Amino acid sequence: MEEEEAHLMPATPFFPLAGLHKYIAILLVVLSCVLVHRWSLRKQKGPRPWPVIGATVEQLRNYHRMHDWLVGYLSRHNTVTVDMPFTSYTYIADPVNVEHVLKTNFTNYPKGDVYRSYMDVLLGDGIFNADGELWRKQRKTASFEFASKNLRDFSAFVFREYSLKLSGILSQASKAGKVVDMQELYMRMTLDSICKVGFGVEIGTLSPDLPENSFAQAFDAANIIVTLRFIDPLWRVKRFFHFGSEALLAQSIKLVDEFTYSVIRRRKAEIVEARASGKQEKMKHNILSRFIELGEVGDDGSGGCGGGSFGDDKSLRDVVLNFVIAGRDTTATTLSWFTHMAMSHPDVSEKLRRELCAFESERAREEGVVLVPCGGPDDDKAFAARVAQFAGLLTYDSLGKLVYLHACVTETLRLYPAVPQDPKGILEDDVLPDGTKVRAGGMVTYVPYSMGRMEYNWGPDAASFRPERWINEDGAFRNASPFKFTAFQAGPRICLGKDSAYLQMKMALAILFRFYSFQLLEGHPVQYRMMTILSMAHGLKVRVSRAV
Repeated sequence: MEEEEAHLMPATPFFPLAGLHKYIAILLVVLSCVLVHRWSLRKQKGPRPWPVIGATVEQLRNYHRMHDWLVGYLSRHNTVTVDMPFTSYTYIADPVNVEHVLKTNFTNYPKGDVYRSYMDVLLGDGIFNADGELWRKQRKTASFEFASKNLRDFSAFVFREYSLKLSGILSQASKAGKVVDMQELYMRMTLDSICKVGFGVEIGTLSPDLPENSFAQAFDAANIIVTLRFIDPLWRVKRFFHFGSEALLAQSIKLVDEFTYSVIRRRKAEIVEARASGKQEKMKHNILSRFIELGEVGDDGSGGCGGGSFGDDKSLRDVVLNFVIAGRDTTATTLSWFTHMAMSHPDVSEKLRRELCAFESERAREEGVVLVPCGGPDDDKAFAARVAQFAGLLTYDSLGKLVYLHACVTETLRLYPAVPQDPKGILEDDVLPDGTKVRAGGMVTYVPYSMGRMEYNWGPDAASFRPERWINEDGAFRNASPFKFTAFQAGPRICLGKDSAYLQMKMALAILFRFYSFQLLEGHPVQYRMMTILSMAHGLKVRVSRAV
C-alpha cells in the first residue's frame, strides 16, 4: 500500500525548484524597482509621479480645481515639480525665484515651443505667444500706442460710453426685477470697448436687447480647449483624427477667424477710403491701424506694401486675437470677481460707496456743477441724467483720487488674478535661487493665484480680502514688488496695458457702485473654470437695485 501511494505521488514538487527561483528573482527585481523609485522620491516636492504617466492621474482628478490643488502644495513648498509624460512642470511662488525667471535670466525662459504648440491655433504669432525678434517688434509698436495721449483720452471716452450703456441695462433690470449675469455683461462691455479702442469698429454686443454673439462664444470655447491641451496627452491624436474636443476647437476657430478677418477687412477698407477722399487726417488711429501701416512701410521704415512683419492678414489676425484676450477677457474677469468680493464683504462695499459719494461732491464743487436730483424710483430720465453727470466727472486724472477703489481692484487681482498661471519654456539647464534644478525642454510656471494666498508672501491674513493692506497710514496707495504681486507679470514682458486696464475697471466700477447695489442670486455657485483666464464657470447671477 505504501509502495502504491509512493508510486502515485508526483516525482517533482508542484512548483519546480528552478521555476520557484525564477519567480523569486522577478519579485526581488520588482521590489528593488519599487524601493529605488520610492527612494528617488524621498525629496519630492509635489504629487507622486509614476513611471511613464507621471502625475497625470492626480492632475486629471484635480483638473477642475487645479489652482487650489497647487495652493495646497505651494503652501508647503515654495517650489513644486509635477512630472508629466514627455515633460515636467516646475511651479514657483517665491518672489525671488519669480524674479530670476522673469528678469534676471529672462532669455532662458521664453514662451517656448511646447507652449506655442498648445496655443498656436488660437494666438498664432501674437504678442502673448511670440518670442525673440517678432515679440520685440510687436511690443515696440504696442508700447508706442499705449504711451499715446490721444489713445489714452480716446480710451477714457470709450470706457465712459460703454459703462453708461451698461448702467442703462442695469437700470432697466432693476426696475423690472430681472436677474442678470454680470460676467456676461462685463464680457460684452469689454469686447465692445476693445474693438472700438483697438480696432476702430463698433460691434454692438452691449445693445439693450443683448444680441447673441457667436464670436464671443467660439472664442471662449477655444480658450477652454487649448488650456486642456496642457494635461491631455492625447490631444494631438484627437486633432489628427478630428474628433472630441479638437473637433470642437476646429469649429470654434473657424467662427473666430471669420469675425477677425472681417474686422481687418473693414479697417483696411476705411483706411483706403480715407486716403482716396484726401482726408487722411480724419483717419481713425488705433492699434490695428498702426500695425496695418507698419506692414505697409516695412520694419525699417522703407516703402513697399507688405514689407513689414504684419503685411499679411494672418499676422494681423494674430494681433487682433491677442489684444482681444488682453482687453476683453482679463478685464471682464477682474470686474466679475470684484463684484463678487464687494457683495461678499458689505463693509468694503459701504466704505467704497462713501468714497464715491465724497468724490462726487468734491468734483462737483471743483467744476462748479450743481448735481441733478435723481428723482423718484420711476423717474428713469432723472436717474440717467445724474449717472451721466457723475460719469462726466470721471477723467483719467480724477480717477487717481479714488485710492480705496484702486486698492479694492488691486486686492481683487491679488486673490483672483486674471491670468492664474503663466508657463515659460526652459532653453538650458538652470538652478533657481532656492536650489531647485530645472532641465532644458521642461517648463517653469509662476502661479499668481497661489502667490496671492501664500502666507510667506503676504502674512497670516494672506487668504483674506483686505483692501486696506494697499493703503499707507497717510492714505496714499502702497505699491508692491511686481515679482510678488504678479497679476501684470514683471520684467521685460510686464503688461503694457496695465494703466488702460485700471482706467476701464475704475471707470465702470465707480459708476456701478455709486448708483447700484448687487445681491448674489440665492444658491448660485461661484467657481472658476479651467482656461487661460480665471473666468467664472457659471457666470455671476445677481439681483440689482438702484442705490442713490
